Amino acid sequence: MEANTSVDMFSKVLENQLLQTTKLVEEHLDSEIQKLDQMDEDELERLKEKRLEALRKAQQQKQEWLSKGHGEYREIPSERDFFQEVKESKKVVCHFYRDSTFRCKILDRHLVILSKKHLETKFLKLNVEKAPFLCERLRIKVIPTLALVKDGKTQDYVVGFTDLGNTDDFTTETLEWRLGCSDILNYSGNLMEPPFQSQKKFGTNFTKLEKKTIRGKKYDSDSDDD
Repeated sequence: MEANTSVDMFSKVLENQLLQTTKLVEEHLDSEIQKLDQMDEDELERLKEKRLEALRKAQQQKQEWLSKGHGEYREIPSERDFFQEVKESKKVVCHFYRDSTFRCKILDRHLVILSKKHLETKFLKLNVEKAPFLCERLRIKVIPTLALVKDGKTQDYVVGFTDLGNTDDFTTETLEWRLGCSDILNYSGNLMEPPFQSQKKFGTNFTKLEKKTIRGKKYDSDSDDD
């Protein structure tokens, strides 16, 4: 009997909370509708112009990004091109790859998708064999490595697949989430909740390298298949 009473009380509390929330939402909507009703033609015209201006700016920004090579996943021929590319764009993801490492091809598939979705970020790839100086400077030791460059400076790295659930079968959303954690693209999901499962097992420790020099020139592969 006591248990039934407790359940009834709990149900009533939840119902009251739901009703209060619904009431607040309705009041807010009523308030916004009332504001629109009270606007004269000049105010409505100014509001319309303001929104149109915002759309024009967004379109101009999109065209500027496209003119700088955003919107596609591109290979650059040399390390000299890298410096020019990162100088032009605020946010850049560069995949340091090697043809013989199959995990680089896995990354390629996801980066093609993200490059089309996130125009605010430039996505590049560079063969490590053509960039010995740059690999020394950025301490690229494991292939594949993603260098995350913001405002012309390398802010973070994604080394191998450890941050991506430690599996070859990670999703594009998982990579998107990881890049969002470094603010290198605009991630709309919850950064506190990685998309991959077994979060506690894999953890969320990221590889960040502060120094820009390397100890040697040999590249280690994060893949068993070279």
